[in-house]
Amino acid sequence: MSVVVVAPGQGSQTPGFLEPWLAESSFADHLAELAEAAQVDLRTHGTVSDADTIRDTAVAQPLIVAASLLAFRAVAGDRRDALAGVAGHSVGELAAAAAAGILSESDAMVLVRERGQAMAAAAAQVATGMSAVLGGDEAELLARLDELGLSPANYNGGGQLVVAGELPALAALAENPVAGTRVIPLQVAGAFHTRFMQPAVDHLRSVADDLAVTDPRTTIWTNRDGSAVTSGSQFVDLLVGQVANPVRWDLCMAAFEQAGVTGLVELAPAGALVGLAKRGLKGLPTVAVKTPDDIPAAIALIEEQSIESHA
Repeated sequence: MSVVVVAPGQGSQTPGFLEPWLAESSFADHLAELAEAAQVDLRTHGTVSDADTIRDTAVAQPLIVAASLLAFRAVAGDRRDALAGVAGHSVGELAAAAAAGILSESDAMVLVRERGQAMAAAAAQVATGMSAVLGGDEAELLARLDELGLSPANYNGGGQLVVAGELPALAALAENPVAGTRVIPLQVAGAFHTRFMQPAVDHLRSVADDLAVTDPRTTIWTNRDGSAVTSGSQFVDLLVGQVANPVRWDLCMAAFEQAGVTGLVELAPAGALVGLAKRGLKGLPTVAVKTPDDIPAAIALIEEQSIESHA
């Protein structure tokens, strides 16, 4: 087989992370195009904005998708046919959709702008948040969530489940955790991928209806259930609905394994998905593209695994 390229979700951004990218004019020009489409000052937010500013959902989401698109063009280039496919975690699905040719980059940036703004507005209606829960028995944890009125939001695999809901319920879970678990509050502004995001879904459906959508040019897996989707319109429908439904990254990783994927490259701002792969896909070669310095290693992995798959 060959390498899957994956795009990270919200929370992967850090202050100044785009600085090394903008030292090269080709990346700076590309970012300017993406910023114009999104109508967001991505250069400022990726270089000088502080952690609180880029934690804002309406800023974070366009910033992350733009960074992934910068990295994808550099890593994939004319090697797209050598890839096993693409996938994105949460908002990363918009970068994956553009990488697969389902959406143009500009339409992906329009959709992510609307997604970020709509999710921020939905999050402002009720004080909600998210926490990562590590370890423990999943069935026991899910029963405890039900008692507290919390919801599973991201099934990340490798013994990590992100849960979401109202802040007092999250505090109760942290104060009295399920046996064998560790609860870590996340720095996000709402209960994403739960019923609290339904107003955002309704808005995004109307936005998506006006976009030009084509079928994917490469394999793309969905967060909904880890399946490969061959219809562009179906994928867009799923990524819109996914705003208020759990991310099944565990099933995506299982699908990669079943498909015989032999390597994984994570696009900027990278790190989180490579970490999950190290626990859920033990032994799989990975590259996290955090800066342009990581691009040669990513290209080498893609070319090496492509040659081996055709040997």
